[in-house]
Amino acid sequence: MSFYRNAVWFVKGLQEYTKSGYEAAAKHFAPADLDVNLSGRSFMITGANSGIGKATAQEIANRGGTIHMVCRNKGRAEAARDEIVEQSKNQNIHIHIVDMSSARQVWEFAQNFSQSDTVHVLINNAGCMVNQRELTQEGLEKNFATNTLGTYILTTALIPALTNVEDPRVVTVSSGGMLTQKLNVDDLQFEKGTFDGTMAYAQNKRQQVILTERWANQHKEVHFSSMHPGWADTPAVQTSMPSFHAKMQAKLRTEAMGADTAVWLAVSAAARTQPSGLFFQDRKAVATHLPLASSRSTPQEEEKLMAALEEFSLKFKP
Repeated sequence: MSFYRNAVWFVKGLQEYTKSGYEAAAKHFAPADLDVNLSGRSFMITGANSGIGKATAQEIANRGGTIHMVCRNKGRAEAARDEIVEQSKNQNIHIHIVDMSSARQVWEFAQNFSQSDTVHVLINNAGCMVNQRELTQEGLEKNFATNTLGTYILTTALIPALTNVEDPRVVTVSSGGMLTQKLNVDDLQFEKGTFDGTMAYAQNKRQQVILTERWANQHKEVHFSSMHPGWADTPAVQTSMPSFHAKMQAKLRTEAMGADTAVWLAVSAAARTQPSGLFFQDRKAVATHLPLASSRSTPQEEEKLMAALEEFSLKFKP
């Protein structure tokens, strides 16, 4: 079944996830959707110093939004901020140094931020694809810690703050790669069998989509969405998937193309009219499973995922 999923997904990707796929979809975009003044709105973007995160921050800064860049590397974050300010002439760009793979750091940051700042939109963009099984200082597998647990802690910790503002939103940058995976809640940290970083990443991205659906049901006052940016030419793709990048480089989307749907979900009035909890590609809600792929999880499996994440979360809460 995994071979079937991978084959169907790759054919689908060649048609839809490439630069030409974006260009075909963009013919149907409403340009006025992004014609907005975001002055007075505050956006938190994780992994905002490069790739899709940086492109998202740039587009929002260009429209006057206040940006809170959550980044791991201070030097790269400062360089990215200077570029964003120079292009947008927007000085309301703030840096927060947080390692999203450290559950305790994420907790401490979210708690401190909630006491002193306002956030209208959280964009969960930070992610990693580590191709060798590696543990964090807290003893967690690094892909899981960054992509799933870090996203879970930051989002749940900020929900009380989000419910206090007008038009709160949470956008999670997932991946179409999740279509190749069925939730495996019995091996969240990939301790069984041969480790495969690409598979681990796709499993994490499936988890993010399930989290988005669950949060949408639990917190009706916040608008949740997840999205696939397509196959974009980013530093992360170059370093984590060098052979894929080398073969596909001419077909890959730009970072701005990859960021487009995240920006649309974060700022447009049109996105807010969509039901909460959906998965988007090129500004349209799309299916979260391939046809005949047997990738659906049961409610019990999803409950087990949520319970496990809550248990991990509380273990590291200050």
